[in-house]
Amino acid sequence: MNQETIQFIIDNKDKDVHQLALHSSRNPLVNMSLAIRQINGLQKVKNKIPCFYNNLNILYPAQLSLEQSSSETTAIYKSTLCKGTKLTDLTGGFGVDCFFMSANFEQVLYIERQEELCLLAKHNFTVLGAQHIEVKNAITEDYVNEMPCVDWIYIDPARRSSSGKKVVLLSDCEPNVAIMVNLLLQKSKNVMIKLSPMMDISAALTELTQTTEIHIVAVDNECKEIIFILNQDNSKKIIVKTVNFGKSNHIQHFDFEMNNEINSSSVLTSKIEKYLYEPNAAVMKSGAFKLIGNEFNMRKLHINTHLYTSSELLLHFPGRIFEVQKVWENGKSEIKKNCTRLSKANLTTRNYPINVDELRKKFKISDGGNVYLFACTLSNEEKVIIECEKVAL
Repeated sequence: MNQETIQFIIDNKDKDVHQLALHSSRNPLVNMSLAIRQINGLQKVKNKIPCFYNNLNILYPAQLSLEQSSSETTAIYKSTLCKGTKLTDLTGGFGVDCFFMSANFEQVLYIERQEELCLLAKHNFTVLGAQHIEVKNAITEDYVNEMPCVDWIYIDPARRSSSGKKVVLLSDCEPNVAIMVNLLLQKSKNVMIKLSPMMDISAALTELTQTTEIHIVAVDNECKEIIFILNQDNSKKIIVKTVNFGKSNHIQHFDFEMNNEINSSSVLTSKIEKYLYEPNAAVMKSGAFKLIGNEFNMRKLHINTHLYTSSELLLHFPGRIFEVQKVWENGKSEIKKNCTRLSKANLTTRNYPINVDELRKKFKISDGGNVYLFACTLSNEEKVIIECEKVAL
């Protein structure tokens, strides 16, 4: 990049890239294609990867690689799960995970099949001060056969088909870790696999039988990653760890042993008490619907309604907490009477015959405000609407 291109990027990093491209002839000294790519990259990583955004020397790849890369929050979390002397990242990509995990290792090897991504990674690791990361352009499946043993292997298989469609089965990912797993565990005692948040955990476990830990990571109550950790010394006891990174450094954790959830049971109720609880996205994905209620001594509204209630305020609950204001009966007259006093509300359905969009049309109220309405089924099969206000944490 020449100085004109650098200055153009600085001056226009928040501008619309499509509009900038239309007027490229106005800046003949600017490498416009590179500038547009850099500005597009900066806009995508501004909140996602602040460490990269704040370094103007970082070079950015094509859009797909940025979309699939980890955020700084989730990359730092993964870095807390592993340490040792040697790490090999078999699917380097944009290098976000590799960079943050490298802080815990003396020697790190980044493997990537796309030559351009390798060139970008080599440059970016240098400007970020991570000179101990070696970059190698190779195909994962070919390299694994010859690779030396290391302390940790990290692999993040691509989750898009050749047509660009997202995939959720292990067999549809590239590389297919299910058929590689035994070889990976010959090369390293510890293997970390990043999977799609849409992945069926039970189905993945049938293929990744050496799993010892499953980490489910959510950011702002949106499930972002499922991380499987496999170990040569598998004791068959699988620990599930959920984490939700909220705003203002508010972090929610809930950990459990998978067999404990399987062997547990819920205490059900049709009586809604003073407080209502909705587990966060990571807990919901984990399927710990029985243990979460038992852990906090709460009652569950229905075996298929993943909402809980208590008479006392439980501030450490990993999810959203609401104070119940009113419980509506499901009849037309009751609904009409209550809707006339509400101009807007936040609607949620849980184990209810119709979805949110249909319910909003029926209620004729707009979205938003401080009122939360949960349409759900109770343990006695009664359908109700629970009117609440959110408890600030």
